[in-house]
Amino acid sequence: MGDDIIGLVAVIMALGIPIALMYTVYRVRKLRTEERIAAMARGVSVPMEPEPSQMARSRRWGILLTAGSIGWMITFSMIARFEHDAMMASAFGAIPLALGVGCFIDAFLVRRDLRTS
Repeated sequence: MGDDIIGLVAVIMALGIPIALMYTVYRVRKLRTEERIAAMARGVSVPMEPEPSQMARSRRWGILLTAGSIGWMITFSMIARFEHDAMMASAFGAIPLALGVGCFIDAFLVRRDLRTS
């Protein structure tokens, strides 16, 4: 009975969390739009926020992924001092680390392309 519930919870969480995240992003965008429309209806000028460039997005994701992976690796390395099997979990930090480095390379290449254009 316990294993069945664990599987059910795992499936619900795996499908529910991304759906909840998408709904939250949708609601935030909708509320921002409604707020702008209401301000414009009152005659208040609302400055448009510029979209971040591709280089800025790549740099941001690079920072987040690299910092998160380093934190992951340090955390499990510290746990491995007491539980030796945790060192294997530390190795999984290499995946987001490689993604973060890739984002930094993408930001560098986009910046270089913008300079040559």
